[in-house]
Amino acid sequence: MKRFALKTLCMAALLTAASVVCAGQTDKPPFSLPALPYANDALEPAIDARTMEIHHDRHHKAYVDNLNAKVKDFPALATTSLEDIQAQVSRYDAAVRNNAGGHYNHSLFWTLMAPAGKGGSPSPALKAKLIQSFGSEQAFQAKFTEAATKLFGSGWAWLIVKPDGALAITTTANQDNPLMDVVAERGTPLLALDVWEHAYYLKYQNKRADYIKAWWPLVNWAQVNARFEAATHEQ
Repeated sequence: MKRFALKTLCMAALLTAASVVCAGQTDKPPFSLPALPYANDALEPAIDARTMEIHHDRHHKAYVDNLNAKVKDFPALATTSLEDIQAQVSRYDAAVRNNAGGHYNHSLFWTLMAPAGKGGSPSPALKAKLIQSFGSEQAFQAKFTEAATKLFGSGWAWLIVKPDGALAITTTANQDNPLMDVVAERGTPLLALDVWEHAYYLKYQNKRADYIKAWWPLVNWAQVNARFEAATHEQ
């Protein structure tokens, strides 16, 4: 009898433990803040450690937290990839659009930068496409810089591969991006630059042009090359 009671007690404990584990799995938010691929101070002097800390740990985290909070209103979010949410963002409300966009944009942005001197250069294939599309690498950089500098208010500048395979430089307001089904010019992002003031204001104040100039040596061309190759092979 005692052995039976002990066995029953052990079984109950196991079931309780399993319930706790399952509950933990169920309660885990579907979206999480990715770690930076480098230390906060790795991009200095162009981007200071304090800006990186605030930008990643506060701003990006807020987008993630706010997006997770919207799952109760739109349960399908929990089983939809972040990229697919962008592609059908018109199905959701403004909060999902802003926060899913913010999460996607920043997750990509961190990977597109590397410590100065370690980002490589455009691959031969991408270089040839940049020359074909814009005349030269320098002309591409000048046009991208101009787009980022002149974008009114907060937003992003992008280099994208359009559905027809052409390259284009475009901009989006707020946390919109070229994957969204609500933007004028859609495509696969290759390069992105955040020109919200929180990305640069501590160091550059209102001098956005200085921030953009300092950012170019940080471009992680190895990542841009990989994205270009993947995007063009899909077409």
